[in-house]
Amino acid sequence: MPAMKILSGDAPLAMLAAEKRTVGIAALIAMLRMFGLFALLPVLSLYAATLQGATPMLIGLAVGAYGLTQASLQIPLGMLSDRIGRVPVIAAGLVLFALGSSVAALADNIGAVIIGRLLQGAGAISATLAALIADATREQVRTRSMAVFGIGIGLSFLVALIIGPAIAAYAGVPAVFWLAALLAVASAVMLRLLPAAVPRPAAAHAWRLRPALRADLLRLDCYVFVLHAMLTATFVALPFLLTNTLQVPVTAQWKIYIGALLLSLLGTVPLVLRDERQGKAVILRIAVALVMAGLLMLSFMAFAVTPVFIALVLFFAGFNFLEAGLPSRLSMLADNDARGASLGVFSSAQFLGAFAGGLIGGRFLGAERPADVFIVCALLAAIWLAASGTSRS
Repeated sequence: MPAMKILSGDAPLAMLAAEKRTVGIAALIAMLRMFGLFALLPVLSLYAATLQGATPMLIGLAVGAYGLTQASLQIPLGMLSDRIGRVPVIAAGLVLFALGSSVAALADNIGAVIIGRLLQGAGAISATLAALIADATREQVRTRSMAVFGIGIGLSFLVALIIGPAIAAYAGVPAVFWLAALLAVASAVMLRLLPAAVPRPAAAHAWRLRPALRADLLRLDCYVFVLHAMLTATFVALPFLLTNTLQVPVTAQWKIYIGALLLSLLGTVPLVLRDERQGKAVILRIAVALVMAGLLMLSFMAFAVTPVFIALVLFFAGFNFLEAGLPSRLSMLADNDARGASLGVFSSAQFLGAFAGGLIGGRFLGAERPADVFIVCALLAAIWLAASGTSRS
């Protein structure tokens, strides 16, 4: 294959100026939008517990509710973007996200926060942003482009875990929602900076979903479902563990997160480099094993800050690799003329996992034992590890 010959050369193919610009803008939009979601993870469950009508299950629902509408709309919006273009769909999604953030910021009871979170999720543009990058880049540089996209989201995650608790501590959680709304509006304005020559997707004559339902793609969809179920459930319980059990003030928790995320790169980077050279399934299984090890430590060794810190290093090392590696694998396997739909199914599975994780966290946190949540998540990781042993992807 010609592409493989180019990729196997000593010097990587340079990205064109238009490719760099499109990838940079799409990655920045994804970063700003996801920042608004990630910044809430360390603080939302604690805030929701103080609202009128709060119960453990509703707290979990408030954390994961956005995943339900995200999951419901990623596929139709991805398919719609295959027909009318990526930019109109992205713009509309950002407007909905800003609206939902505003509703949640103004809420004075947990029901209104849940409504706001559902509206946030209705701005389901993750698949369309990824499809925009795929449209605008040549196959020879697409993996690199998707890596930039994934790294940007990872960086957003890192910064959000620092800034979110700080804003919440000094201005309240509603201020985090207002910031999310502002960033969504700024992202919509940034769409005007895209190159005029970005290729439009070839207009489909029918709504094609069947190519997105191949067995190899559905396997990756299942993987990302489990990954985000574990992440969301963990962050329903983790703030209670740090605040109530370990007595770590909310304003100091960012130090644990930032330290763990930075040290986790010592595990993530070698996995990425090894996967780029070989792309073998064993690398994926190592990452899942790291996530499981971290969750088991949180389950049975969360008696002090140090073991919790080590557990988070292991968890993030595996999670960061999987968060970037799974969509990269799928974008390379998906059919070109159904990439929006394929990434829509993938993103739907991702956000449905977030919704399920919120319910799992709320259900097993009911007895005020965060360890129960971590044990359930470790079991999910063990099932994933066992299932991945039978596949090559």
